[in-house]
Amino acid sequence: MANYLIVGGAGFIGVNAAKHYAESGHAVTILDNLSRQGTSDNLKWILTEHPDIRFVRAEIRSDQAVLETEAARCDVLLHLAAQVAVTASVADPRTDFAINALGTLNVLEAVRRASRPPILLFASTNKVYGAMEEVPVIRDGDRYRYQNLPSGVSEEHSLDFHSPYGCSKGAADQYVRDYARIYGLRTVVFRQSCIYGPHQFGNEDQGWIAWFMRRALLGKRVTIYGDGKQVRDVLDVADLIAAYVAAVERIERSSGRVYNVGGGPANTLSLLETVKLLEQVNHTKLDSSFGDWRPGDQRIFVSDVGRAWRELGWSPRVSPQEGIARMRAWMAANLENVVQASHV
Repeated sequence: MANYLIVGGAGFIGVNAAKHYAESGHAVTILDNLSRQGTSDNLKWILTEHPDIRFVRAEIRSDQAVLETEAARCDVLLHLAAQVAVTASVADPRTDFAINALGTLNVLEAVRRASRPPILLFASTNKVYGAMEEVPVIRDGDRYRYQNLPSGVSEEHSLDFHSPYGCSKGAADQYVRDYARIYGLRTVVFRQSCIYGPHQFGNEDQGWIAWFMRRALLGKRVTIYGDGKQVRDVLDVADLIAAYVAAVERIERSSGRVYNVGGGPANTLSLLETVKLLEQVNHTKLDSSFGDWRPGDQRIFVSDVGRAWRELGWSPRVSPQEGIARMRAWMAANLENVVQASHV
């Protein structure tokens, strides 16, 4: 049995990870400031399901002593705490920086100061690759595709931080990587793409599949920005957690490494295809309209997940059809909480 500390553990990914670790027989502590919508409900649920999970309310921007105490107690620290919306970062870049960049540095320092530093897993983002305007993209029927990247974007692709969010997460990404090189910490960076699943509420700026599903269940209109042919690789949260598990199991290989973890070429959806899929699982027509392209919106992003397969033995297993149907079942069963998530 190992001791797991999940920083930002009351979020969507965090409670799913906590559930998995607890059911695997590990001791779990969740550290969160409960500032994001839905986190209080998520925490209540996970503590009801697993009363042995500890909860520590703390702020990664300022509660350094708490971070150091908790980091010293754990074997694995999963760092998920973040400001996650590009639009929020543009409106308030200082707060975005304080949470994503400074907060991550605080976590790293807590790990470094531990007498027996834990393994650190960090949730980064594919936004570190930027707009990728130099990569040729062509239209292929009702979707876009890369002209010369059949396997998607690899970890070797040049970094190009766009937006305050991209800068803050990119800085954190590189700090986590460098602390393995400079201080010998066992850190692993996951550049995540379009994660979805139960306990996600979503909004127009983050968690777009959950946002579409929420609007569909409530009979509300969805705005499709651009022509709807934009493509993303999507990943069920259970597959993401499997990647975390694989990295810990193979830490001698994964330490200091960066991995793209998305659905890869086999699990891509365009916005138009997503609408059709939601209509199938909901058995109803989705009210949708089109809006102007949003600045910086990529025509396509698909992760090359080959490194994770070669080094971790990991690849996505849950199809979008299966995963989205499972997310829909959770949302339908928790519709009251979904409505209370506001912005509907």
